[in-house]
Amino acid sequence: MASLDQKSPNVLLQSLCCRITGKSEAEVAHQFQYAVRVIGSNYAPTIERDEFLVSEKIKKELLRQRREADAALFSELHRKLQTQGVLKHRWSVLYLLLSLSEDPRKPSSRVGNYGALFAQALPRDAHSTPFYCTRPQSLALGYGERSAGLSGSVGTSGISSLGVYTLNGPTPTAQSLQAGPPPLSAAAGTQSLGSRLAWALPISSSPSAIMAPPTTRPPLGPQVPNTRAVRPRRDGDATGEVSEAALVRDILYVFQGIDGKFVKMNAQDNGYKIDNKVVLCKSLRDISSRLAELGWLHNKVRKYTDARTLDRAFGLVGQSFCASLHQELKEYYRLLSVLHSQLQVEDEQGVSMCTENSLTLRRLLVWMYDPKVRLKTLAALVDFCQGRKGGELASAVHSYGKTGDPQMRALVQHILSLVSNPILNFLYRWIYDGELEDTYHEFFVASDPNVKTDRLWHDKYSLRKSMIPSFITMDQARKVLLIGKSINFLHQVCHDRTPPGKITPASKPADTPKDAAELLSDLEGAFQEKIDAAYFDTSKYLLDVLNRNYLLLEHLKAMRRYLLLGQGDFIRHLMDLLKPELARPATTLYQHNLTGILETAVRATNAQFDNAEILKRLDVRLLEVSPGDTGWDVFSLDYHVDGPIATVFTRECMGHYLRVFNFLWRAKRMEYTLTDIWKGQMCNAKLLKTMPELSGVLHQCHILASEMVHFIHQMQYYITFEVLECLWDELWSKVQQAQDLDHIIAAHDVFLDTIISRCLLDNNSRSLLNQLRAIFDQIIEFQNAQDSLYRSALEELTLRLQFEEKKQQREEEGEWGVTAEQESEEKRRIQEFQDTIPKMRSQLRILTHFYQSIVQQFLVLLMTSPDESLRFLSFRLDFNEHYKAREPRLRASLGATRGRRLSNI
Repeated sequence: MASLDQKSPNVLLQSLCCRITGKSEAEVAHQFQYAVRVIGSNYAPTIERDEFLVSEKIKKELLRQRREADAALFSELHRKLQTQGVLKHRWSVLYLLLSLSEDPRKPSSRVGNYGALFAQALPRDAHSTPFYCTRPQSLALGYGERSAGLSGSVGTSGISSLGVYTLNGPTPTAQSLQAGPPPLSAAAGTQSLGSRLAWALPISSSPSAIMAPPTTRPPLGPQVPNTRAVRPRRDGDATGEVSEAALVRDILYVFQGIDGKFVKMNAQDNGYKIDNKVVLCKSLRDISSRLAELGWLHNKVRKYTDARTLDRAFGLVGQSFCASLHQELKEYYRLLSVLHSQLQVEDEQGVSMCTENSLTLRRLLVWMYDPKVRLKTLAALVDFCQGRKGGELASAVHSYGKTGDPQMRALVQHILSLVSNPILNFLYRWIYDGELEDTYHEFFVASDPNVKTDRLWHDKYSLRKSMIPSFITMDQARKVLLIGKSINFLHQVCHDRTPPGKITPASKPADTPKDAAELLSDLEGAFQEKIDAAYFDTSKYLLDVLNRNYLLLEHLKAMRRYLLLGQGDFIRHLMDLLKPELARPATTLYQHNLTGILETAVRATNAQFDNAEILKRLDVRLLEVSPGDTGWDVFSLDYHVDGPIATVFTRECMGHYLRVFNFLWRAKRMEYTLTDIWKGQMCNAKLLKTMPELSGVLHQCHILASEMVHFIHQMQYYITFEVLECLWDELWSKVQQAQDLDHIIAAHDVFLDTIISRCLLDNNSRSLLNQLRAIFDQIIEFQNAQDSLYRSALEELTLRLQFEEKKQQREEEGEWGVTAEQESEEKRRIQEFQDTIPKMRSQLRILTHFYQSIVQQFLVLLMTSPDESLRFLSFRLDFNEHYKAREPRLRASLGATRGRRLSNI
């Protein structure tokens, strides 16, 4: 680590002398003493300590040496140095470099012999710039006056922004195009700025006089400039070559898109060209061509604005874009007026082109560098925005702001603040008042006036994705859509007359481009907070109205209790009451009879304690009748919905509820049927013990009934607990956490779609549903077969009991119990009955075979299902592996089945 002595100013100064001269410490003793004497003196330059003036002087020196590329590079590097803030005394560093480069004792324009430089004496009154003895009366004398005068002449967007010029400062140039305060007066500002630009040009001697070493010490006082001959500007010289002054005047016209005398628009090449017949040196021709590009860029921007300004279909956003381009062109014109005034002053004063104070092409090339970059950005923006309008246009402008150039980014952000102002006004009007006044379809929220009120929430309002500005996220756009849609839904569907201002307090809108710029600069902060506040307040109020005034959650519970068979006592009692009616053919049913039975079931169960608003919506519905249908096939419960709740329970949703109810009603009927079968078996078991020939058939009936009971119980468990209860719990949790109505609708749709899928009602499960319906049909056939068996058996049992009773009665009367004829008749009848038993047994065997084959195919389909819950259901249905032993495809493990399914995919 360096010690304090090594960091002292003397040590550092001696090291600097050694570094510059390339000598040892002992050899630079004289130079070191001279440097100490210079630093310790009280001499100061006669110019203001203005960094801008020094940088402009350096650029002017580079231009004088015909090093335009170095001047442009220096300007760019100086701007970067200003933005970084690494050096605190940039003016001192630049002044040192300028002093080294302009010292009259150096043999060339470059610092070559540093030893000779330090060996010479320093003039006591050395100046970095010449000094005038006289000033024009129009120029402010004091620094404060000059600064005050300048503030009134700087443009708003910065194309004409010129720095503070001191009296002895260098020729001014156009600064980096940054936003500044608005002009006080355009005419006065331009005139004063042009006067300063004209008089700020220093008058110096010829280059040879500057480079020659002085022979005597200059006087202490300011020098009086030598008398110079006044030479008027001419378009050419004796050789016929066009003068630079004439080209400068032409170029100033070309900057405005006006053909000059020598530089004219070439329609074939689409650019400004100098006629090849004009005698002109190559360097001036090249510089003129480079400068003429500004005229082409100006024409491109001006043509776009002129074509679009009067186009009403372009919309408010497009007009704002044109206004921003007009504003930029206005600042560009302001700079041109300064240059024209400078040219006019030179003509009046008779400044010759051979002096370094005059307006030359090289100076124009440096001064117009920033305006050219700015116009290039505007022209590229115009090209990119062709054919765009509204939010799409704002997205195009915003995309150009993603650049590392701070000047270009500031320009695009300024344009974007103007372009986005109408969009933000649309947005605030929509989220705070629910009004959509988008005549030219520029906003990203679209409205369909043909949609009726009952479909307002779903179809009337939508997002135009192409019109969503890129600085607004899709989540923000969705929230904006929901806010305005909620306000209109409250007014038009819910008939709620609460003013929007009481639902959510309106914040300050973006009335001006400045407000829009502040809002765009904090999209994730203030803008997001405004959207979120309006979204949460409006959505919460809408849900409160639906739950409080329209009982949305109560209707949701009613759907679960009645259409999804959640009210067990009501469903069981209703099925008991409907059994006689539904056993009849479907064509003989009357809806008013079924409605009366429904009301009886409601009054006899806990359903009577429900809200009257819910019970009056419960009704009976008969489906379309097909030939051979019974009442069980066409009966269905219905639930009437209207008003705001119809937004959640749409016609499609009610269709899903109807399909699910029919499936659950049929499954419940199978459970009800098997209960009757079991009751019949239990009641008739003792009665038929006296008929041993039926034991085998009855045993076969018991086994088949047990299989069916097991199957239906497992299916009912799966449907009730694994499907309905689990999905209902998820739905209720989502509804309680829902932030807006769309969340409730989405959760409800997912609930119904999942039920449809897991209850085998979707298109992918059609084969499974067909197998399940075939199993249900086999259960009905089994019930009919068993009823027929018991009916025949009980008839035979009754006849046998009657025969025995008659026989016993005759024996008690002292007569023969039966005659031979009666006994043979009885034996013949018993034999006929016994002959029917094999037929019954074969019928049951066939029924069992069909049933087991259908169940086996059903299990195979379950094993290959993509739903894991259905695959686990197959294990419960075949808990004793009876079907697994018969079917090899059921022997694969769950992991192997899953792997095979994935490989097939």
